[in-house]
Amino acid sequence: MTLNDVPKLKHITADNFFLLCGPCAIEGEDMALRIAEKVVRITNDLQIPYIFKGSFKKANRSRIDSFTGIGDEKALRILRKVSETFDVPTVTDIHEVSDATMAAEYVDVLQIPAFLVRQTDLVVAAAQTGKVVNLKKGQFMSPEAMKHAVQKVKDAGNENAWITDRGTMFGYQDMIVDFRGIPTMRQYAPTVLDVTHSLQQPNQTIGVTGGRPDMIETIARAGIVNNVDGLFIETHFDPANAKSDGANMLHLDNLEKLLTNLVAIRKAVNTL
Repeated sequence: MTLNDVPKLKHITADNFFLLCGPCAIEGEDMALRIAEKVVRITNDLQIPYIFKGSFKKANRSRIDSFTGIGDEKALRILRKVSETFDVPTVTDIHEVSDATMAAEYVDVLQIPAFLVRQTDLVVAAAQTGKVVNLKKGQFMSPEAMKHAVQKVKDAGNENAWITDRGTMFGYQDMIVDFRGIPTMRQYAPTVLDVTHSLQQPNQTIGVTGGRPDMIETIARAGIVNNVDGLFIETHFDPANAKSDGANMLHLDNLEKLLTNLVAIRKAVNTL
């Protein structure tokens, strides 16, 4: 696939990385529009192809009392409003086969969560909508194994898939990015580096995932140097009070400087 296959995607001739960016979860309309407005302005200034990211529900939570969403249809309508307001494509993750056709009515890219990427019925259901499918590499999977996930999408009649690396388990409570996997996975499909989820520290005893947001720029820079096609970054204007994944999200105020630095690195890499 090419970036031309993503509706509404701008700046695709800028020879830049593309960006999936937004909050972990849709918490409400005002917060989604506020985040989207700032990211759209930054990415337009820097000529970065941009896709707004937001989960319409959070099905994979450590505890039963954790936030799961504001209601499926309500959150999906907010994603549609973001797309219509700012003329940008959107991506959300799905968790059940029945989610695929529902979410496809509202968004441009369907994301398969890392824990579910081996679920054949889910991958096929996403592929059969005709939408672009973002396959997140399981924390427990080798880069080579993602070849088969991509092939499932193709066998279902859809050529439009990419892979997102979100880190690999390193012991019980930490993640690591194996940058050797990027060129491997790029043989199968365009490859994205999920910077913020790669810095999670899961399985904490309190039942809330930790993270290392101080390392976001370090990991993102390494991804650009190693020729990732895109970056995935979750951001929020108040990570400490975000309802999901606040421990590893980037503060929205820090996004512009980070992306400015990454664009400069990409330009330098392009000259090599």
